[in-house]
Formats: sequence, C-alpha cells, structure tokens
Amino acid sequence: MCGIAGIFKLNGNPVTSGEIKKMTSAIAHRGPDGDGVFTQEHVGLGHRRLAILDISAKGAQPMMSKDGRWVIVFNGCIYNYQKLKLELQSKGHEFVSTSDTEVISEGLAAYGPSFFERLDGMFAVGAFDTQQQELWLSRDRFGVKPLYYWMGNGTLLFSSEVKAFMQYADFKVEVDTHALNEYFTFQNVFAYHTLFKGVTMLPPANTVKITKDITYVKHHSWWDYDFTQPDNTMTADEARLETERLLHLAVAKQMVADVPVGSYLSGGMDSGSLSVLASKHVKRLYTFTAGFEMSEVHGNEVGFDERLDAELTANFIKSEHYEQVLNAGDIRWSLPRVVWHLEDLRVGMSYPNYYISRLASKFVKVCLQGTGGDELYGGYPWRYYRVFQSLNQPEFFQNYYGFWQRLVSDEDKPSLFQPSALQHMDIDEPRRVFERVFTFNKKLKYDTPEEHIQNSLYFEIKTFLPGLLLVGDKLAMANGLEERFPFLDNDLVNFAQKIPVKYKLGNLEHMKRLDENTSGNKKALFTQYDDGKNVLRQAMADILPEKIINRKKQGFSAPDESWYRGENAGYVKELLLGKSVASHEFINPTYIEKIIHEHMDQRINHRLLIWSFMCFEWWCRLFLHNERISD
Repeated sequence: MCGIAGIFKLNGNPVTSGEIKKMTSAIAHRGPDGDGVFTQEHVGLGHRRLAILDISAKGAQPMMSKDGRWVIVFNGCIYNYQKLKLELQSKGHEFVSTSDTEVISEGLAAYGPSFFERLDGMFAVGAFDTQQQELWLSRDRFGVKPLYYWMGNGTLLFSSEVKAFMQYADFKVEVDTHALNEYFTFQNVFAYHTLFKGVTMLPPANTVKITKDITYVKHHSWWDYDFTQPDNTMTADEARLETERLLHLAVAKQMVADVPVGSYLSGGMDSGSLSVLASKHVKRLYTFTAGFEMSEVHGNEVGFDERLDAELTANFIKSEHYEQVLNAGDIRWSLPRVVWHLEDLRVGMSYPNYYISRLASKFVKVCLQGTGGDELYGGYPWRYYRVFQSLNQPEFFQNYYGFWQRLVSDEDKPSLFQPSALQHMDIDEPRRVFERVFTFNKKLKYDTPEEHIQNSLYFEIKTFLPGLLLVGDKLAMANGLEERFPFLDNDLVNFAQKIPVKYKLGNLEHMKRLDENTSGNKKALFTQYDDGKNVLRQAMADILPEKIINRKKQGFSAPDESWYRGENAGYVKELLLGKSVASHEFINPTYIEKIIHEHMDQRINHRLLIWSFMCFEWWCRLFLHNERISD
C-alpha cells in the first residue's frame, strides 16, 4: 500500500523535513500517489502513498489521532477495520475518512500499542506518542510487510526499505559477514540481521518501543504459530468444509479496495482457487500469468511453462486474462533492477516475479497471491518425509539441517569464502541459527512422525515463508502494486494449524509402513510422493476444474538450469568470472569457476547457487560500489 520511513534522534537533536523527504524519495516507487512528512523536535515520520482505501486527501499520511496524541505512518491493509471502526465509534471516536489508517490512529488513542495485536491484516506501522515522547514500531503476524531499523551515532532510523537509510549521512554500507554466511547456506537469512551491517528487520508479530534512553532495541513478540495442538476429534469432512468456508471469507475480506483488484494465476491449485473465489466478487476479474519460451529447454524443466493450465482456469471463470512470455535474455536487463529492489537477498529465482508484477500493475493496483497455502497445508511432502521417522530431536536436526543447506555445505565454506571474509565468520553459526528456530518454541516435541511433520511445518512457515513474502512485497511494490495473501488470514491460519497432519498428507500412513522395511535409495522414496494439501484439494474440488485439482505441484520458476547452459552461459561467465568482479572480495573466484563448470558440463544442477552468486555480485556493485543501473 505504501512506503514509510522515520527518524528518532536519541541525542535530542531536531529532525528536519528535508532529512525525511530524502528518505521517502528513495522509496517513491512504493507510493506514487502522494507523500507526507511530520516533524516534531527530535522525531520525523515520512510516507509515500499508494492509494487503495479512501483515495481522497482524507486518507493521506502521516495521520494524527483526533486527540492529538498519536501520529502514525502505516503500510498495509487492515481487513477487519470496519468491525473495529464500529467498536471505536461506540466509544465516542469520530472519523472523517473511510480509510483503515484512521482506525489504527484512533485505536491507539483508545487502547494504546496493544491495539496492534487486534489487527487482522498486513501492516508495518511507525507510531509516535507525542505525550510520552515514545516511538512505537509494529509488524503484522505473518511478516507480510517489511520494516527495517538501524541505530547509530545517537539516531534510530526505520523504513520499509534499506535504501532509505542510504540517504542519511551517518549510515555507511558494509557487509554483515554473519548474514552472508547464512545466505550462502540457506539462500535465506533466518536471523533478523541483513546483508547490511547494523540493519535489522523487525520480526513478524513484534512491537518495539523507542525512547531517548535506549541502548538497544528490545523485541516484544505477541503471537506465534502453533501446530502442536491439533484437534484430533476433527473429522475429514469438518476439516474440508471449514477450510472451504474460511477461504471464501478470506478472499471476500481481501477484495476490499477502492481501486481495481486482480489475481495472479499460475497453473496450480492455490492461485486457481483464489481466482475462482475472487471472480464471484467482481463483474470481470483481471488475471495474470507469466510463461517461458521453451524451445531450448530440456529435462525436468520442460513443464515449467504453466500457461495452458492457467488458460484453462481463466476460461473457466471468464476472466480478463493477460500473459507475459519470458525468454533467456530477460535476466540480463532485469537482474540489477531485481537486486536493487530486493536489497535483502532471499529465496528463489525471483526475476519472473518482477515481470509479472510489472504486467499486473498496468491494469490493477491490488493483486491476490497464493503464497501461504503450501506452508499451512503441507505442500512440500518430499521435505517432511526426509525427517518424519527421526528417532529424537538430535536426529531430526541432523536430517533437516542437511536438507536445508540449499547452497553450500558447511564443509565447503573454507573453499567458498575468501580468507579475509572467513576470519569474521563462524562456520557453525548457521547450524545454531537453524536450531534456534525450533528451540525458541518450547512447545515442540520430537517423539512421533506427526510431531516431526508439525515441526517441519513450523520451521518452514517461520523461515521459508517470510523469504517468499519479502520477495513478493519488494518486487510488487517496485512496480507500485500491492499483493494480498488470502491464505494468510487470521481465522484461516488459526484453523489450519489445528487440522491433524493425516488430513494434509494423504499417504502418511502408507509411508510409515513402507519406510519401516525399506532400504536403498531413500531419496527416491521421499520424492516419489506429491500428496500434500490433501484437505485443501478436497475443499476446492467443487469449484476448480479436476485437472487443476490433481495437477502435480510446480513452483514459479524460470527454466534457468537450461538457460544457464545455453543462451545465458556467456552472461553468467561475464558477470562472475570477469576481470573486475566486485564479489571476489568475499567469494573465492576459483570456487565460482568450479561451480559454473560443473553446471555447464551437466554434472550437477547448480542453478540456485549460480543465481545467488549473480545476485550477490550485483548487490556488491549497487550497494558497496554505488554502480548505477543503465537504461
């Protein structure tokens, strides 16, 4: 919906509107419809507006509560704002707009910062209490909307994006080698630091208070996922019917907007379900698909183009359907732009996301996205089956950590990193970070196959999902587009956590029996099943074409394994093996060359690692060396 930024000077020095405007100008792409600034002595708040609800001037930010106590900047959308508004009106609060922003400002006036915990939606908020002279930062349950902060030289900065900090004179870009170690282990960062030294992402479902006398920011977590208390009295029919009911309601809630709303449409069940349900709320739904030019694609990637299945669903609901076809050459133009907007490198081969959001933004300002269905309903069974027969916690950790070293194993780190970078790292730290995701939650148990799968669901929704959400937000907002996630509805998530594992994984009991007496190639055994989201498939059976319901899961990814060996081979080598490669300060070029040769010779598919090498190279050029992106 917007971009937010702020300055809190702990030393008491005054904040100028010019300082704030520099920060918000750096994130203008997030809000092309307007801007606003508030300053009061040592505090400044800034906003860039993407007008979605109450697009009049009455919905502009920063917004002050009627009693003058609270001033807020807000990014996101609150889906229960109308219900909360009625409650606040019954307490005597008056409203001049129809925006959800005003509900937050008046809610803070009525209840204080605990009001954040009552919001059903996606949000990142900066709220200044003019009476107590305190700054409060808060982020939604699931971490849909990003919020970063940095503290140094007597100042705290916050913003939707790190590039806003680069406009502040005291902020200097340096590499956080601990985050770099994590990234090249997981293709993700599980802790809340970033590649920018000193920059922290506020964790989801957290609220923090900033005062002049703080020496560090103390996080306060007010909610967490809980898969450990399934309702074992629930029948399969109850699970199916309630899933269907809640998903209908979630889509209805998230269609609220004063601007056109569309839906991404892959060939899969999640986006297909959302598109069918969304089409019931508008005369004609806009839908958007990205496909790939496949003439030089081989092997497992020949099925990556989902346009035919997407067209099947689009025809089924009679949507106004648009497609974009990507080819191998599209990565060269888009990659520096993708990295510039991502900043905080995370999971996946994400440049197709950039193109599809750019297409959608030409027609709508809001787009529904199917992210979250896999993590809630068990969409990755080949991962869970690797660990579901673990005997205890140590064995579970060992098996699962081995799988989640997506890029480079700990054993290869001395070959990967330059000695100058390696001396500032602890090779074993990613393993400890990995285990802390589990040990932070005292409810987790490790005694049964069901508990191991519950733990896997918890881990992936705490780590993998935030990475997907970050990529979605940054690349959509790069094009002035807001993404919404109906699967991440408070009521739906609460219910999905209580569904027994046996209703999510259709072959669970079969796998238990089979694995007891199976030897040999277990990897083949684990990967032969694609039986996840069983209850969701049943819930959607009456609204989707059978072909889409039974379609094998396919992630949204370009066929880069083939393209790196073909048309893009020259670009890969030019970018990573040239004479002036910026990332060679941290990454050993001999190791990069080895990886590229193994991929080109078709010995090992290194597409994820090559993508990450290219992203980090552009990260170094753009953020360390201030290289400009050419037209």
